[in-house]
Amino acid sequence: MADKHSKIVITGAAGLVGQNLIVELKSQGFTQLVAIDKHAYNMGILRELHPDVVTIEADVAVPGPWEEAFAGASCVVQLHAQITSKFTEEFVRNNIDATRVVLDAFKRHNVPYMVHISSSVVVSVANDDYTNTKKAQEKLVVESGIRHTVLRPTLMFGWFDPKHFGWLSRFMAKTPVFPIPGDGRYMRQPLYERDFCRCIADCIVRERNGEVYDVVGDTRIDYVDIIHTIKKAKGLKTLIVHIPYGFFGFLLRVYALFSGKPPFTESQLKALSAGDDFKGVDTQAVFGVRQTPFADAVRESYCDPRYSAIVLKR
Repeated sequence: MADKHSKIVITGAAGLVGQNLIVELKSQGFTQLVAIDKHAYNMGILRELHPDVVTIEADVAVPGPWEEAFAGASCVVQLHAQITSKFTEEFVRNNIDATRVVLDAFKRHNVPYMVHISSSVVVSVANDDYTNTKKAQEKLVVESGIRHTVLRPTLMFGWFDPKHFGWLSRFMAKTPVFPIPGDGRYMRQPLYERDFCRCIADCIVRERNGEVYDVVGDTRIDYVDIIHTIKKAKGLKTLIVHIPYGFFGFLLRVYALFSGKPPFTESQLKALSAGDDFKGVDTQAVFGVRQTPFADAVRESYCDPRYSAIVLKR
């Protein structure tokens, strides 16, 4: 069992999962957290929210002084990942190359244990840069010989989200008309960030070894019903309009021509409609985490007075 006063290092700590994880770990009494991330703006948010957390602004794809933070650590939580990009090389650099550097530092400083955050896409029918590089990243960890636990979450939502549901909720609040591709009957299994972070915390404490867990949202819900749930939670009057799937894809392609970081891409549209049906562990039985009802989680994510207005940059 890990000591909550021992050093926990988190890579990719200023991202969506990292920001939520730090809130959760502090609430559980973890006192020695080290956050590493290269994103200056998001690290600024982390520092402002958590002045007691050690923060290191660094790119883990490049060996450097940040590696010394691993000395004396009892666990590394590996969160860094490239999730969206128009360029294959960014996925390779940030999901594969960076992981090699982190694993080298991990071994050199004799850190005893890692919790690696993979993704449900590694067992998905999708075939894209994110999926393929996340598969390669997980393989590096599993074959590294280190003590580890791998968690594979499905699509997540929660506080601080600049993409996915967070972007959709803000867009819905700004526009009188909200477009839905096709009939919108694309089944999703969204996972609430806070619930997932509680699973990570349990893995840090219990130090499972060599286990791989698929962590899936308990609620099976169609995309169109997710949109209606967000609309209701925020009390919006937005008109929801269905448009042909092919035309929706065309609009995304056009938008990508003018946006360096489109919030929703055509490859994500294909993944949305791919028909994945993930099977996950019973989070209460395995991690002691009873998942938050979906409508309650949406309301907490987008109406909470403390964090719902804070949005990370991509």
